[in-house]
This record gives sequence, structure tokens and C-alpha cells, in this order.
Amino acid sequence: MRTGAVLAGAALVLAGCSSGGDPEDDTSRPPVEQQPKGKDPYWVNPDGNAAKQVAAYAEDGKKDEAALIRKIAEQPVAEWIVPENAEDQARGFTEAAEKADRDALLVLYNIPHRDCGQYSGGGAADGNAYRAFVDQVAKGIGDRHATVILEPDAVLHMVDNCTPKEFHEERYDLLKGAIEKLKSLKNTKVYLDAGNAGWQNPDALWGPLQRSGVERADGFAVNVSNFQTTEVSTEFGKKLSAKVGGKPFVIDTARNGNGPYTKGKDPWCNPPGRALGETPTTRTSDPLVDAYLWVKRPGESDGTCRGGPKAGEWWPEYALGLAKAAR
Repeated sequence: MRTGAVLAGAALVLAGCSSGGDPEDDTSRPPVEQQPKGKDPYWVNPDGNAAKQVAAYAEDGKKDEAALIRKIAEQPVAEWIVPENAEDQARGFTEAAEKADRDALLVLYNIPHRDCGQYSGGGAADGNAYRAFVDQVAKGIGDRHATVILEPDAVLHMVDNCTPKEFHEERYDLLKGAIEKLKSLKNTKVYLDAGNAGWQNPDALWGPLQRSGVERADGFAVNVSNFQTTEVSTEFGKKLSAKVGGKPFVIDTARNGNGPYTKGKDPWCNPPGRALGETPTTRTSDPLVDAYLWVKRPGESDGTCRGGPKAGEWWPEYALGLAKAAR
């Protein structure tokens, strides 16, 4: 599941796609601008993979491809914090967002025994390393505005016993501690990941979510890096919310425009024929849904399946497919 993180540079401003040409030519415009704050308060990274791809296609005269990838580049996507230099990354992203008068959207994905050893296996070496990682992220965020999606699949993989039982108690403690640490910050919201609607038994999830400290969080997240439709995800989230004190939730809509793929092995991994979903916004159709977000960064691989590169690496061909299929 892991998505790559792009380190914030000293100057997070990408030059225009071309230095000349017809001013009416779409490819001559800068790759990205911020979305209206009232519709979507989250920061658009002008130096993200999609923005760089727009610039590259424009430079090569590939106007159609540049226009398609712009559909991704102009939307805010989450920044996945990697363990190396975590404090610097969190500071860089939140400072850049603050300068743009927007909020940073971050993902922490470093829990020990992550992803059950699959494509995104790994994570912190042990509990103490994870606590130090969270401390670094918190220090980097400081008092700036941020929303954190906490540990995709960490709870679900305990419920389905993909994560061995001997690690469950520690994981509950680590998730609860991460929520408490992040919520001690002045302007940070936290949404604990709660799996996706492909898991058809929300009754099995609410207990583990409570043990993980969801009551201290702002809510929970569903459909991260998955393809379940927004309608189905909303229904799933509302059923789960009713079990955890009416907590609101956010939905990852990055790649759910055509719903899930149901054929072959690992249908969640780089499935063909998928599409971008609803663009990110805090103006949703349900009071329990705080936002539609692009948590998984569209165009970054799920892993070395179906011809894809390593998990988290940019895959322009897949990105083009998602954009072409978008409604």
C-alpha cells in the first residue's frame, strides 16, 4: 500500500511548463495552483510527481498527455512521511502549506510489521523506534495546521489476523500513543485508518478501533489506497461510526471512479481500468463525512504487480489511465 514521499525542498515552486508559446495553450500555464480554500483547504504541492510529469510532457510537446496528468497535479494529495528525516519532512510540508494559507495532509505509515510482509512490508524496527518516529513528526508539525491519516491497514490487519497475534497488544498501544501525541498539538487533526468496504463486517472492527484510541481522534478514514465506491464507502463508514460514538470519517476517493476490480489475483494491486474519483473537498453530501481526500497518490504504484514498479514509485502510464477514465 505504501506511497512514496517527496521531500520538501527549500523552494517548492515549479517553473511554468514552457517558456513561450501561445498564451491560450494549456501547456504554457504553470502546472498547479491552489484550490479554493472554502472548497478544499488542503495544500497542492507544486513539486509533486504529477506536476513534474505535466512539465515533462509539455516540454516534449505532448499536449494531450500533459492535460490529462494536470487532472492529478492540480489536486491536493497526501504526503506520506518516511522514517528518514521525518521531522524535516513534516516541517517542510507544513511550512509550505502555511505559506500558501492551506493545511498539510500527511500520512504516517511506519507501524512495526507493516503490511504483513507484502509489497509494502517493513515499518519501524520496534515500538521504541516507532514512538521516536511519531515524536519527530510531531516536532516537525508544531503549531501549524495539519491533518494526519494514521497507519493504513494497521487495525484491519489485526482483525483479519494478517498481523500475528503476539504483536497486537503492542500495536494497540502504539496507535493510541500516536493519537495522543498528535492530538497534543494545537492545530492537528487525526483520522485513524479503518479499512475499506471490501471488508464486509464492520462489527468486527469497532472494538479494535476503540482499543486503538479512536475516541481521542477526530475520526477515522476508509478506503485508503482502495477502490470501493464513495456510495459504498459512505454506507460502510456510517455503520462503523454508529459503533464508535458517532465519529465522523474521511473517504479516499483518489482511484474509486470505476469502483473495485474483481478479477484475478490481488485485485487491489494496480488493477486495470480504474479511474480518478471525486476531487478532494470538505463539501461532502453527508454530515458524517468530513472530506473526500486523495490519500493514495494517483499514479504511484501499489507494488510490483501487473507490470508496475515498486510500491510508491511514480508510474506515468498508470496515471494516464486513471485520468483518461475519469468522468
